[in-house]
Amino acid sequence: MAKETATYETMMVLSLANGEDNVQTLLTKFKDLIEAHGTIESVDEWGKRRLAYPINKEADGYYAVITFTSNPDFPAELDRVYHITDGVLRTIITVK
Repeated sequence: MAKETATYETMMVLSLANGEDNVQTLLTKFKDLIEAHGTIESVDEWGKRRLAYPINKEADGYYAVITFTSNPDFPAELDRVYHITDGVLRTIITVK
């Protein structure tokens, strides 16, 4: 029996310390991971923004929001990958 799918939204703030190329590499990595386990509905790149407070001594971050559908088990795996990936400052995954 197939599992129900749900719609999720993930926002990530990526470090600009290693350059814009690294940011695009990370975004591609996360988009590929999401597509492997679900369907991307939209990708909204907000770009470079000033952080409300410094994170790891960085004042700016690259914001991106991805809306996707997947089975309920996948967001936990996505969160795990976020936490072990260098260059990720903050993330959140919510059910839409």
